[in-house]
Formats: sequence, structure tokens, C-alpha cells
Amino acid sequence: MTNIIILNGGSSSGKTTLAKCLQNSLTEPWLRFGIDDLIESMPDAMLKKDSGIKLDEDGAVRPGMEFRELESAWMHGIGEMARRGARVIIDDVFLSGVKGFEKWETALEGLQVLWVGVFCDPAVAAAREKERGDRIGGMAVSQATIVHEGMNYDVTVDTSKSSAEECIRMIKQKM
Repeated sequence: MTNIIILNGGSSSGKTTLAKCLQNSLTEPWLRFGIDDLIESMPDAMLKKDSGIKLDEDGAVRPGMEFRELESAWMHGIGEMARRGARVIIDDVFLSGVKGFEKWETALEGLQVLWVGVFCDPAVAAAREKERGDRIGGMAVSQATIVHEGMNYDVTVDTSKSSAEECIRMIKQKM
């Protein structure tokens, strides 16, 4: 039985929308956490120093050592919640590709994880990013492909070609 569903995709690819729709479509209660939740929970100073997480004007994201330490604690905490019976949906951005997968794999050792690749045409993601207004321009395009480099998923969806409902159907089939 799946304990954890991890949605990996670039900024504005539709991960959070899919996570919410999936959460609401499942009969049992599932918690939902995203990388944005972690970043928003950090003190403002973490967004200003090199050891935190820097968001450059061109949309590049540069996580530093302090951020990585807190991220690891967050990942392991989610793993512990799942070990204690919580079902969890995570939406994340694997900026380091396979290394992001490996960090989660370590934190979630012994749990049944469904790995979902959330793809989106970079032009579509860029348009969504602009429409949202809460992202730095260029972030969606810069992340659209690098987050998937070297990854092997249990299921992939493309939110620029399929509706949220169709993507959810494909994910649930793999559960």
C-alpha cells in the first residue's frame, strides 16, 4: 500500500494543483506538503543569505547549506509521520535531479512511495508563472527539464497536454 506520493516537477508545472485535487479525490485522509510550505515557514533572513535559499532575479534558485540542513530535517519528519500511519502527498522541485530523489529515498526508507513526474511544456509553465504573479520570471523555464534529469518515475503526467482529472486518474491507477 502506498504511504507517500511524491510529485516532482518544475515551478508552475501544476504540482500543487494536482496534489490538492488528488488529496480531495482519495477516500482516506492524506496530508499534503510542498516545498513552498518549507520555504514559507523559514525566517525571512534565510532568503537573503548565501547559506539559506537565494532566489535570483533570473529565476535561478540557489539553496545553501543551512537550507539543506533544514530541508533534510523536514524530509525526515515527513518520513516519520508516514511511519506512524499518516498518508502524505508531497510536491517538490528536484533542483538537483536524481540527488533530490536520493535525499527523499533516504528519508522515506521502508515506506511505499509512488514517484510521479509532473511534466509541462516550458512555454505553458512560463505563461502560468506570469499569470500567477508570485514567481520570479524565468523560474519555470529554468526548472522545466532539469528537475527530471536522470529520473525514473512510477508514472508521468503532462499537465500541458492532459487535464488535472486525467492526470489524477493516471496517478490513482498506479496506486
